[in-house]
Amino acid sequence: PVKAFNGVKPTICGQPRLVQTALPKVVPQPAVQENVRPVVASASSDASKPAEKKHFLGVAPLTWAKVIPLSLMFFCILFNYTVLRSCKDVLIITAPGSGAEVIPFLKVLNLPVAVGFTLYYSALAGRLSREQLFYAVLLPFIVFFGLFALVVYPNKESLQPNAVCDLLASKLPEGFAGPIALLRNWAYVCFFMMAEIWGSVVISLLFWGTANQIMTVEEAGQFYPFFGMGANVSLVIAGRAIQYFSVVKDNLPAGVDGWGVALNGLMSMVVFSGACICGLYWALQTFVVPRMTPISADQMAGSKKKKKNKQKMSIGDSLKFLASSPYILDMATMVISFGICINLVEVTWKAKLKAQYPNPAEFSAFMGAFSEATGVFTLGMMMVGRIVLGKFGWGVTALATPTVLLVTAILFFALVLAGDVLKGPLAPFGITPLYAAVLVGALQNIFSRSSKYSLFDPCKEMAYIPLDPVMQAQGKAAIDVMGNLIGKSGGAAVQQTLIVLCGSLNNSTPYIGVLLTGIILAWMRSCVSLNTQFQAKYKEYKERAAAAQAAADAAKKDGPEKSA
Repeated sequence: PVKAFNGVKPTICGQPRLVQTALPKVVPQPAVQENVRPVVASASSDASKPAEKKHFLGVAPLTWAKVIPLSLMFFCILFNYTVLRSCKDVLIITAPGSGAEVIPFLKVLNLPVAVGFTLYYSALAGRLSREQLFYAVLLPFIVFFGLFALVVYPNKESLQPNAVCDLLASKLPEGFAGPIALLRNWAYVCFFMMAEIWGSVVISLLFWGTANQIMTVEEAGQFYPFFGMGANVSLVIAGRAIQYFSVVKDNLPAGVDGWGVALNGLMSMVVFSGACICGLYWALQTFVVPRMTPISADQMAGSKKKKKNKQKMSIGDSLKFLASSPYILDMATMVISFGICINLVEVTWKAKLKAQYPNPAEFSAFMGAFSEATGVFTLGMMMVGRIVLGKFGWGVTALATPTVLLVTAILFFALVLAGDVLKGPLAPFGITPLYAAVLVGALQNIFSRSSKYSLFDPCKEMAYIPLDPVMQAQGKAAIDVMGNLIGKSGGAAVQQTLIVLCGSLNNSTPYIGVLLTGIILAWMRSCVSLNTQFQAKYKEYKERAAAAQAAADAAKKDGPEKSA
């Protein structure tokens, strides 16, 4: 029972707490995060409080309190990612005068966008709390996508500089068709950019940054593979939603822009999902984080520097700092290699896809089915991922993704290069070589993405946890934002160069295949190197955690006054 002092029951965050009849003493205790409030304690409260017991599926209630909101957040984030990825491809590839060939130009533009975002993030990080920073980064995305559907797309004709673009097309060589198409469809380019960096910023930086701050290595190994299960249910649901809105044109009167109606419905779902992400993050910070064990990140890292003495680093200094660490360099190699490889394969596949489905609604419907199949397959891979991670360890699990990508890419490029040679053998099955390339390319993307979500991402995020707070924060910002976009931009730059030198995307395909093989081999070497370093750092991490916990337990036995 809660005893009252002078008839008033003491509370913390509105919740009653066991205290003595004497005035409670405030014991300063380190917090897990900057915004964790100090705990009010008494001489008997900590001693009499029983240890939290595991009671559901062998997992502590506090762990479930972290895992469930994080899983729901990941669900909403991946739902938006799937919808945005489909919409950006439909808008750009099926736009007037455009096609899959303009994607490499867009990928290169991602790099300055990433630099601009990094400057924006760095400026806010020095002024806002961690919670405020989360909202300041997320909300501009939600506002933009809502305004695009309500304002920009309905007025696209008046916003396109068609006269200028027609003049440029008549004066410039044919090789400038791609940049002219981007200028003509500049509003779609902005949408493409925002959708691209949603994956790098919201998934990698905001979500995984939050998860790594509140989850332990043991919890990460157990639950990180399952975070994607709820998220990949969202792929199935998002795929169904995309297919539904893509065929809504069949029930509309003549003259109505069916794709405009579909886009409006899809962006409404994106905005609602974004609001859910904000609500779940608020609930985590309000109800879960204050209940966590008061062992600070500085204690876990063995750091004795006070926060007020921590010096700010410029972007250049941060990159130099990260480049001095082989551990971070291997992680960057993994992330950049994935970005380059997936981009090299994806552009070739989408060029074939547009040839098969030139209509925006049909293109969108296929992308919806593709997203749904990706979600279903990845759900199964999530179960496999947990088994592989638990049985074979970090190293084997990290090598699985480059291996899958290498094998499936070889099959896809072999089919593309075969071309009409397979026309006769495929005729009895009622499919053309073009449609066969589209299907095999879709399977290659499904296998690669499911392997990334279920194996690559959990391994990458686990590798951050044993790092000290400075290396973890700066490394994550540089690798997950800059590294992702450098990989995509690098792959696009390589494709642009090969297209110019070889004359077309089809002519450059053999060279892309050879380059892809070399990059994947470098990726595998980094996995092997990082595995050795990760095992050593994980051992140190466990020793620091045990020492910090022992110190905290000893302080509790000595009483709050001596502890203070």
